Amino acid sequence: MAKGQKTTKRTQSFWTNFVLILICVIWMVPVIGILITSFRPSEDIFKTGWWTVFPHKEDIEIDRVVLPEDVDVNGPITYGGKTAMFEEWQRGIELDDGTKATWYGNKRTRTLVISQNQWVGFTTKLTLENYKDVLTGKTITYKDAQGNTITRVGNDLSGAFLNSLAVSIPGTIIPILIAAFAAFGFAWLEFPGRNIFFTIIVALLVVPLQIALVPILQDYVSLGLNGTFLGIWLAHTGFGLPLATYLLFNYISTLPRELLESAYIDGASNLTIFTNLILPLSVPALASFAIFQFLWLWNDYLVALVFLGEKNQTVTIAVARLVGEKGQDWHLMTAAAFVSMILPLIVFLALQRYFVRGLMAGSVKG
Repeated sequence: MAKGQKTTKRTQSFWTNFVLILICVIWMVPVIGILITSFRPSEDIFKTGWWTVFPHKEDIEIDRVVLPEDVDVNGPITYGGKTAMFEEWQRGIELDDGTKATWYGNKRTRTLVISQNQWVGFTTKLTLENYKDVLTGKTITYKDAQGNTITRVGNDLSGAFLNSLAVSIPGTIIPILIAAFAAFGFAWLEFPGRNIFFTIIVALLVVPLQIALVPILQDYVSLGLNGTFLGIWLAHTGFGLPLATYLLFNYISTLPRELLESAYIDGASNLTIFTNLILPLSVPALASFAIFQFLWLWNDYLVALVFLGEKNQTVTIAVARLVGEKGQDWHLMTAAAFVSMILPLIVFLALQRYFVRGLMAGSVKG
């Protein structure tokens, strides 16, 4: 390879890595912010940003000065060699000695806060109370931005978390198993109407699930399945099967034909071949679809709201209610947000090595 080509390749590699790192940093900043905010006390959240837990410069109060009664707070106010109106003192004025004087409260306080810009180290004032308040239904007390003491009943997200697990795990496993059987049949078995059935399955990929919600809900009401976990499992299985079958078919159809023919010659049945050969060899594709399906089910709001309602509310429904009820309580919102996102992150990171392999399944043949 010529020297110029090597230089060009290094340059392209550098910029590619730079852009990828930049995207990761941009994605991680809000995640870190949510994580840090979820551990901060409520009074600190209302006063300062989450980044203040790291070493930084800020105005530290060093003194307070009460102005004499003969000072007219409605006119020009003089202090430390500086003369300004009340509104200017409220914004803060830098004095000759490098300190800053800021009016405290309203005019009646007649108080100036003297502060100095100093370096502050890592803040260790973190707490687990936010998570306790979110995950339990106990009574909580905190201070708002104005310093008022607020008492409310906490949101019990622990039950919603378990409900999401009860929906997501079976809703992921069931369609994977059914789709794996179907994909094996479409890829390796000969039966009448195989191409027609597979075309119908592919066509279902473009059908929006929203158009099926009302008819399915009517059937569920008549069958007594509405509001039950069985009902939502069946719904998610039906909605997820077309993509699962198509994805697994692309992968299974690329497996070596000689391997399966050898198994047939040795007398293995279709079930034996499926369980002992197809499933172990299809782990990348199975894991790839498991990521898609689990993340979809865990973050699903519409289907869970329609078929489960608020009786067996999932995390998405509980967090949505939390936004409506306590949208100003950032210490609770960030804790609830991180509770809802921690499990999908763990699932994705645990299965990410299969992700690309599963996406590329069947893209190249031969």
